[in-house]
Amino acid sequence: MINIRKFDSLGHADHGWLNARHHFSFADYHDPSRMSWGRIRVWNDDQIAAKSGFPPHPHRDMEIVTYVRTGAITHQDSLGNKGRTAAGDVQVMSAGIGVMHAEYNLEDEQTTLFQIWIETDKPNASPSWGAKPFPKDSREGAFQLLASGAGDDGALTINADARVLGATVKAGSTIAIDADPDRHLYLVPSGRVRVNGIEAGPRDGIAITGEARVEIAAEDDSELVLVDAR
Repeated sequence: MINIRKFDSLGHADHGWLNARHHFSFADYHDPSRMSWGRIRVWNDDQIAAKSGFPPHPHRDMEIVTYVRTGAITHQDSLGNKGRTAAGDVQVMSAGIGVMHAEYNLEDEQTTLFQIWIETDKPNASPSWGAKPFPKDSREGAFQLLASGAGDDGALTINADARVLGATVKAGSTIAIDADPDRHLYLVPSGRVRVNGIEAGPRDGIAITGEARVEIAAEDDSELVLVDAR
């Protein structure tokens, strides 16, 4: 099954400094048919104005992955962690028993990012944060593992049976990935693609399950972000 969630059908909240699209029910946006996809609970497509951001607020028992598309985000938390994550790079926060954090765009330009929440497999764990650069040229034409629950694969570690992957693909090219039909995949492309022959547009959400192989044909140069979760 492949279900296309068109960008203009997503939840929308414009707070001035934050222009957000919600792939799943979040805050004031509620759609009973879009509560989650497997263990994927949140996928927010955020545009954050320069010199603004999210003030300190709490989380617990959630794996929070931030994929920066343009600009940069600066993180700080109650554990004493602080770091800047730039375009193409990824940060993860395991909220565990509880953590306060803030995310600020300290740049002179707008920052755009995906914030993805995955339900944890280890409730009440110790909270943690980490970030890692992933140069885009290392994922051209193939998926690169960015974060996973494996812990020994060179990617950022999360406390969930899930993988976060990224790729770039040129117009006219095709890439593919093997999939477990029992798992839930969610893909967001930056440009027009066809997924197993089904057309999707820029920043549409593509919910996939029951497929043993996923083939993505790019009609535009595209950046792809994919989560594979149980």
